[in-house]
Amino acid sequence: MITRSELIKKYIEFFKRKKHKEIPNTSLIPENDPTVLFTTAGMHPLVPFLLGQKHPLGKRLVNVQKCIRTQDIDEVGDESHLTFFEMFGNWSLGDYFKKEAIEYSFEFLTKVLNISIEKLAVSCFSGNKNAPRDKESAEIWLSLGIPKERIVFVEDNWWGPAGETGPCGPDTEMFYWKDNSKSPPRRFNPNDENWLEFWNDVFMEYNKNKYLEFSQLIQKNVDTGMGLERMLTILNKKETVYDTEYFIPIIKEIELISKKKYNKNKEDTKAIRIIADHLRACVFILGDVRAIKPSNVGQGYVLRRLIRRTIRYGRKLGIKENFTTKIAKVIIKESHYYQELERNHKFIIEQLNEEENKFNETLEKGLKKFNEISKDKLISGKEAFLLFQSYGFPIEITQELADEKGIKIDLEEYNKEFKRHQDLSRTASSGQFKSGLADDSNATKKLHTATHLLNEALRQVLKDRGIKQKGSNITPERLRFDFNFPRKLTDKELKQIENWVNTRIKDALPITMEELPLKKAFNSGAQGEFGVKYPELVSIYTIGKTTKNYISREICTGPHVENTNELGKFKILKEESVAAGIRRIKAIVED
Repeated sequence: MITRSELIKKYIEFFKRKKHKEIPNTSLIPENDPTVLFTTAGMHPLVPFLLGQKHPLGKRLVNVQKCIRTQDIDEVGDESHLTFFEMFGNWSLGDYFKKEAIEYSFEFLTKVLNISIEKLAVSCFSGNKNAPRDKESAEIWLSLGIPKERIVFVEDNWWGPAGETGPCGPDTEMFYWKDNSKSPPRRFNPNDENWLEFWNDVFMEYNKNKYLEFSQLIQKNVDTGMGLERMLTILNKKETVYDTEYFIPIIKEIELISKKKYNKNKEDTKAIRIIADHLRACVFILGDVRAIKPSNVGQGYVLRRLIRRTIRYGRKLGIKENFTTKIAKVIIKESHYYQELERNHKFIIEQLNEEENKFNETLEKGLKKFNEISKDKLISGKEAFLLFQSYGFPIEITQELADEKGIKIDLEEYNKEFKRHQDLSRTASSGQFKSGLADDSNATKKLHTATHLLNEALRQVLKDRGIKQKGSNITPERLRFDFNFPRKLTDKELKQIENWVNTRIKDALPITMEELPLKKAFNSGAQGEFGVKYPELVSIYTIGKTTKNYISREICTGPHVENTNELGKFKILKEESVAAGIRRIKAIVED
């Protein structure tokens, strides 16, 4: 049997031999992509570098990244889908392209992991009006020994752009025949469920503009992603991802609490898997270095939705008492390699317990109300919103209950009601999160630079050098900055912070960038986000006349303006609490 740590070691060491540099596993809350709530792939921390900015560690990178995806939530509980998962990735930032990327993938699979070529198949892009058929990738696979019958062309083999515009291109996907009871068929059919897709090599060679036109990128990138849990399933000849080493203790704990047996009853088995998956995701969101707690907005809404869906499936298993914290403790223990979970153990348990108590108070009444309003085979939008507002039912739970009864919901009316009462977009409420590369606009550069000044202003005005960044989110419209502080800021303090920033803007201070080894960077006075893992070589942005006479000096990936006088006027819109000991400021810059 191969373990998680052994597989990670093999992957990282293989690509290091291919001159890749390892980058750290970063937060689940992406800093460089405001269009997506969670890190859904290893590329999110690399957004600026995929757009052309130079990476301190060079053009070849590798890592394993923790990810959250909710778009497949309805499939969680089957053999291969997970909400939280770990993803292997290797990248070329304008260096090697299709030939080397495919050859590296093939060599790792067949030479390092000793996977039989007889069990492999691949798909390539079939072409459309915007880009030609990817014959090159198919020919490379053919030259490596993949039979012609095991190579198919599919139009869906195209990645991006993740937003409306940006880098995109064809991809090639790798599949493994997972049925150990019989040999794979000679001809590959990607619709056969026995073929498990596990690795994807994306070739970013095009750029799509706002006029829906495609042009060749100056810098062609390779962006790959392979599911760690799926690969463990393959290598250990398991039937599902839930049968791998990590999930076994978690499932045993659920069996103990529910007194139900895993793999005995189809419905119970699905419920057990969903509880294991969702609570794992919840633990990692709560334990992240950028503190998140349940709420009705953004990441907090997704977290609340996952916790409450877990509790409902617990009820389906007959669990009446509180159970989420018992399972969470097992998850934390089994995830010991992520030290932030142990550091945030108390916060994780407190938040789960509080949310479970809150939902349990209204769950039975909400289920009773649902049964009353569902007799007419149609639930109005106002009735669905009542279940959310008065009984705490996220719309997704109401939809699941309705599907089980074969009835419909007036979602259009629900969304109107929801918008009227909550400042939450339809995107977040439906759980469909549009991902995409952050823009590199001048507005974004200004706000990114302004966060550096705000960070220092907080320490100066509040006279607390222990204040650290706990997270940020920047769109072209506003900045959002989280920091540690024990109380609400006064109106006077907020005005002083505004004035401090605007004075530095008027001073017309230059902004410079340099690269230093991490230890030397901290020794030079550079600030970093608390709890974040940085690579061995980092970029430092300094605001000030010189690197010795500066206002702000921070480890950051950019982008930034070249002088503070480009920023305009800084204005704070709101200051609020987001977690115990964590405050948030929202601000803008005006011309």
